[in-house]
Amino acid sequence: MKKFFAVLLTLAMVLSLAACGGNDSGNTGDSGNSDSQQEPATTPTDDGGDQGGEAADVRVAMITDYGDITDQSFNQTTYEASKAWSEANGVPFTYYKPAGDSTAERVAMVEKAADEDYNVIVMPGFAFGETIAQVADVYPDITFIALDVSEGDLGGMAVPSNVYCAVYKEELCGYMAGVAAVKLGYTHLGYLGGMAVPAVQRFGYGFVQGVDAAAGELGVDATVEYVYGNQFFGDPDITAYADNWYQNLGVQAVFACGGGICTSAGEAAAKVPGTKVIGVDVDQSFTLDAAYGEGVTLTSAMKGLAATVNHMLTEVAAGNFANYGGKAEALGLVSGDDPSANYVLLPMDTTLWGDGFTQDDYKALVKDMFDGKVTVSDDISAMPSVSNITVNDLGNIK
Repeated sequence: MKKFFAVLLTLAMVLSLAACGGNDSGNTGDSGNSDSQQEPATTPTDDGGDQGGEAADVRVAMITDYGDITDQSFNQTTYEASKAWSEANGVPFTYYKPAGDSTAERVAMVEKAADEDYNVIVMPGFAFGETIAQVADVYPDITFIALDVSEGDLGGMAVPSNVYCAVYKEELCGYMAGVAAVKLGYTHLGYLGGMAVPAVQRFGYGFVQGVDAAAGELGVDATVEYVYGNQFFGDPDITAYADNWYQNLGVQAVFACGGGICTSAGEAAAKVPGTKVIGVDVDQSFTLDAAYGEGVTLTSAMKGLAATVNHMLTEVAAGNFANYGGKAEALGLVSGDDPSANYVLLPMDTTLWGDGFTQDDYKALVKDMFDGKVTVSDDISAMPSVSNITVNDLGNIK
């Protein structure tokens, strides 16, 4: 593999989820503004400024999975972070959107990127597991950075030396969101997952555990309506399902966990004053509030996607990828004292804190989780057992 020359200063930016105006029909090299949340691997930082200079020999491409770069979630954040890092470092950047949802079409985009001399490819989403299994050995001089791709997603093969896989402990920030919702007074809750894949299940099962713990602590009754849309986008059928939750069942807040599926929850919540949506992956308050009404977003269960991108691209450019290649890492809590330093978190600035759950309460919860006083199971083999709440497991909408 080529050894990349260095840019040694660290990039950290503030995530902006305003919808991108780029071309989402294929590959593009256009520029735009983007930001990051925090910086992975060691200790994320919010210090501003670019790295300056130019990362020699690095050419960065990003490939979308099921969604596109305006999905208000996983693809958009990865795209924006990759693009921002590249612009700050004078590095060529483009992205590719597969023609359809299949491994063959994702492999075709890797082939196109290789033909166009891109030597660092960022891939967001478990769907790239089979793609990596097919292309890593074919392109040994390309560095692959895979987000939310576990070793199990690779079909049993070991992580190749030119691949780094990052997964996240979603159950932890799902738990935080569940605790926050109940302590802020929302006791009839909904979980609207995308597809029942491991990351989405960990979010949901963590959420259920958090709701159960908070309800037990407060001595209140709580209910979680739990369903998967079986897709990662909203549509009229899913909106109608959420309408029934909010309007007829009295659901007060829905954790919408599956990329663009949040649009259906947002549309439904906008029709019932006072109801809320809980965002996922990134701070979705910027887009959800703009689209469906100020204050519709209660909080967001976030992952350090942009932080991972920034850190890994910096390490690649510095010639340090050998420290990461061949590894699959689960990123979670790295600090008990600074919640913003973690890879799973709630947004400090936009969560609708209240007397029942303040920023100090959140910090205390994170501290207890970091110290092991509060534990959250990552088992997704079955719905978590609960002691204090009712969970209505409703399967799939479709």
